Amino acid sequence: MSKGYWIGHIDVHDLESYRPYMAAAQAAIEAHGGRYLVRGGKNELVEGAARSRHVVVEFDSYETALAAYRSDQYQAAKSMRTPYSEGDILVIEGYGG
Repeated sequence: MSKGYWIGHIDVHDLESYRPYMAAAQAAIEAHGGRYLVRGGKNELVEGAARSRHVVVEFDSYETALAAYRSDQYQAAKSMRTPYSEGDILVIEGYGG
């Protein structure tokens, strides 16, 4: 079974107000067995356009990744994020190769 991932590209407009989301999202992710592979960190745009913050979270399966995103716990966390940021989150199935 292929793993599932969240890939987020976010611009944060108010980091202090965004911090409660970070804690709430981490709890929701961990409740679904997810783990951060990338959470912010140093980056260099080498092609195209990008937002300022990047996050990659790994789950045991694509279905689990979707369930985590759609969970009441994460949706409550999301409501803490959207007033202070904008961006894109993609749920994607890993390569099973």
